Amino acid sequence: MDTDPKDLIKRLPIGPGVYRMIDGGGTVLYVGKAKNLRRRVGSYFGRSLTTRIQLMVSQIADIEVTVTRTEGEALLLESNLIKSLLPRFNVLLRDDKSYPYILLTSQDAYPRLTFYRGPRKPKGGGRLFGPYPSSWAVRETLQLMQKLFPVRQCEDGFFRNRSRPCLQYQIRRCSGPCVGLVTPEEYARDVARTIKFLDGRTAEVLDELAESMDAASERLEYERAAVLRDQIATLNRIRERQYVNGEGGDLDILACDQEAGVSCVQVFFVRGGRNLGNKAFFPRAPEGTEPAGLLAGFMAQFYAEKDIPTELVVSVEPEEADLLEDAFSERAGRRVHIRSSVRGERARWLEMALGNARVALKSRLGSQAGYARRLEALVDALDLDERPARMECFDISHTQGERTVASCVVFDGEGPRKSDYRRFNIEGITPGDDYAAMTQALVRRYTRVKEGEYPVPDLVFIDGGRGQLKAASSAIEEVGLADLRLVGVSKGPDRKPGTEQLWLLGRDLPVILPSDSPAMHLIEQIRDEAHRFAITGHRQRRAQARTTSALEEINGVGPKRRQRLLKHFGGLRGLTRAGVEEIAGVDGIGRQLAQQIYDAFHHDSAGS
Repeated sequence: MDTDPKDLIKRLPIGPGVYRMIDGGGTVLYVGKAKNLRRRVGSYFGRSLTTRIQLMVSQIADIEVTVTRTEGEALLLESNLIKSLLPRFNVLLRDDKSYPYILLTSQDAYPRLTFYRGPRKPKGGGRLFGPYPSSWAVRETLQLMQKLFPVRQCEDGFFRNRSRPCLQYQIRRCSGPCVGLVTPEEYARDVARTIKFLDGRTAEVLDELAESMDAASERLEYERAAVLRDQIATLNRIRERQYVNGEGGDLDILACDQEAGVSCVQVFFVRGGRNLGNKAFFPRAPEGTEPAGLLAGFMAQFYAEKDIPTELVVSVEPEEADLLEDAFSERAGRRVHIRSSVRGERARWLEMALGNARVALKSRLGSQAGYARRLEALVDALDLDERPARMECFDISHTQGERTVASCVVFDGEGPRKSDYRRFNIEGITPGDDYAAMTQALVRRYTRVKEGEYPVPDLVFIDGGRGQLKAASSAIEEVGLADLRLVGVSKGPDRKPGTEQLWLLGRDLPVILPSDSPAMHLIEQIRDEAHRFAITGHRQRRAQARTTSALEEINGVGPKRRQRLLKHFGGLRGLTRAGVEEIAGVDGIGRQLAQQIYDAFHHDSAGS
C-alpha cells in the first residue's frame, strides 16, 4: 500500500460495516463484514497470518468501507457484493438460477396448479409451494397431484374456451370444471386436500379419505369407495418414499465435504416433512478455507434472496453461526435455527447428506481430473505457452438462411461456464451468408470485450474451415484485438466425428489430431456445445416467428383484433387450440374470419 496501514486504520469507524480490499488495478480482492471495522481491518496487518492472507495483503493497494447500522445488515450487504464483484479471495457460489415452485392460482372459482419460477409474489396472486431443487421435481409432483386430486393444470385461455372435456378428463387426471362436470364445492374440496398434501398434512388427508370411503360404502356407492381406496393407497406409497419418518416442519439439511482443493455442499430440501429432493453445489473457495468458513460463506450467499426455512441442519457449525441466525431471522420475519448437533431421524438424514456430498465430490474430482488432462493435451497440441483459463467458441445456425442465430459458449479451467453463454440474432445480411453472420457475431461480442464488459479469452474456436477463420480474423482485427488466438474447427473429408481438421492462422495445411487424442475430445466437446446452443436458439426463434407471422398475415386481423384474440385465449397457444366456434365468440370476429384464423394454424391438417 502507498499509504501507511496504521494511518488508514485510525481513520476507520469502530461500528459495523463492510470492507473491500482492492489491488493496484482497481480489482476487488476480498469483501468482508465486521462488527468493528477498525479492529477487523487492523487484524490483517498483524503478525499471525496464514499464507493465503499474506498473499492477499501483499496485493492490497486500497481499502474501501461501507458503514451499516447493524452487523446483520453488514452480512446481507457482504453477500450481495460477493455475488456481484466475485472477489478472488472469497468463497464464491456459482448459482445464478431461481428455484422453481408449484403455484396454486387464486383469481377464480376453479384455481389451477402450475409450474412457477419468478418473483416470490406472483403477479396474479396465488399461493406458492416449495422451493423445489429442480424443475423435474416440480413436474413429478404435479403428475402425482393429477393422480391424487384432479385439480386442473391447463392454461386459463384453454380452460375458458372449452365446449367439451379434454383428454385429461378422459384419463381421469381432471374433474372437468371447464364444462361443469364438477360442482364448485367438490372442486374446492379437492383444492383443500391438495393444499394439505403440499403443506405436509398428509395424515389429515388420509383421515378424510378414509371417512369418505366408509361413508360411500355405507351408501352402497362401491365404485366411489374404490376410487377413494386407490387414492389412499397412492398416498401411502408416496409418504413411504418421500417423507422423513416421524419428522415435520420445514428444514434444509446442508452437508459439506472437501478434498484436493475442491469443496461440495449438498443441500436437501424438506418442506412439511416431505423430501423435495437435493442438489449439490461446488462453491469456489480460496486454498486453506476450513469447512466452517466455507459453510458460512455459502449460506450467506445462498439464502440472500431465497426463502429460509425454520431450521437449518448443518454438518459443521458455520463461523459466526449466531450472527447468521439473527440475520436470517430478521429477513424471514420469524426465528430461524441453525443446528449441527441433532439426533434421531435428523441425524440419519444428515449422514445421508454427507454421503451424497462425498459421492458428488468424488464424481467432480474424477471429471475435473479428466478435464485437466484434456487441457494439458490441448496445450501440447496447439503449442500454447500455458493452460488456457478461458476459451470461447462460435457457431452459426439457420434453415436456408431463415432466422440466423450465432452462439458463443464459454469454457474455463473447470469446464462450461453457462452463465457466460450468449446468443446473437443476426440481421441485415444476405440469407445463408455464414461468413457475414460470423463477422457480425464476433464484432458485437468483442466490441463488448474491448470495452471491459467481458474478460478477454485465451483461445477462440470458430466452427468452420480456412474461409471462416479468415473472416473471423478480419472481424477481430476490425475491433482492435488482433492478438487473440484463433482456431478453426472443420469436419474432415468424410464428415465423420474424429476426423476434424484444425486450422491455424499462418498455416496452409490443417492440423489433424488422432481420433483418440484427449485434446481432440475437448475441442469436440466445446464445438458440439456451441452447435447445440446455436440450434436451440435458432429453433426457438424460428418457431416464434412462424407462429406470430401466421396471425399477422391473415387479412382482416389487424393489431387490435390480434391483441383481442391473444388476450381472450391467454396467448398464441390457447388460440391455436381453439375451435372455429370458440374463435367466432370473440368480440369483432365473425364466423368467416374465425374459419380463416383456424385454417391458418391448421393448414397441414386442412389440406390433407
